[in-house]
Amino acid sequence: MNHSLSHRAVLSFTGADRTSFLQGLVTNDAQSLTPATSVWSALLTPQGRWLSEFFLYDASDRILMDCAADHADMLVKRLSRFRLRADVQIEKTDLRVITGAVGSPAPSAPVATAPDPRCDGAGWRAIVTASEEGGEMPEEFLERRLTLGLPDVMDFESEQTLALEADMDLLHGVSWKKGCYMGQELTARTHYRGLVKRRLLPVVLSDGTFTDEGGVIIAGEREVGDIRSRSGNRALAMLRRDAWSSPELTCNGQPLSVVWPAWFPPEMR
Repeated sequence: MNHSLSHRAVLSFTGADRTSFLQGLVTNDAQSLTPATSVWSALLTPQGRWLSEFFLYDASDRILMDCAADHADMLVKRLSRFRLRADVQIEKTDLRVITGAVGSPAPSAPVATAPDPRCDGAGWRAIVTASEEGGEMPEEFLERRLTLGLPDVMDFESEQTLALEADMDLLHGVSWKKGCYMGQELTARTHYRGLVKRRLLPVVLSDGTFTDEGGVIIAGEREVGDIRSRSGNRALAMLRRDAWSSPELTCNGQPLSVVWPAWFPPEMR
């Protein structure tokens, strides 16, 4: 059975300038790609706000982009504007994205596959043709992602969220060594001045489950965050830094606590 993630789509970048073209636009180092690795990255507005996140793969004669299905047309259109004289062609494909936990069987004939580069234990991702079988169920992927604290498209707010608020700095989504890209100035300033006032963190309810939509986090009398993706009693929440260690966080009246992921540096908590 094919358990592809229906909320993801795949774009193809061909042409001699495909790597340098992406390198000048995205937050991570496209030139570091190898056939055995993938790179997690984002496209930001010139003001450093998030437009889309994606995984890039080197598939020999092309770079493949595993992106949000809802963003595919927007990305083709927006990125095409920057082509100018560059030798690069951008197309939507009918390829699909599947995922699996560490140690689970990988697909037999993937178009591209690599470990999820964000943290240890994140498993693998693969780009496959429609006929390829395998991969975990989307619900299993969601559970695993929430347990690890890994964001997906629904955890960001378009033209609002900063890359660092979504932990892209801690999850290998931003390169500090490469040259300019769109939104780089604000991203670097935020990083070097430590100005991140809120971050996406995994949270758990001690009792009950999250509602299907909405969900405001309260500390005492004040609103300190909101719930993004969720399943059962686990969720990702955008939470204000000054509330991280509050002993009295609640959501819909239920006690809630932050579950610190292994990748989150202790000195930053």
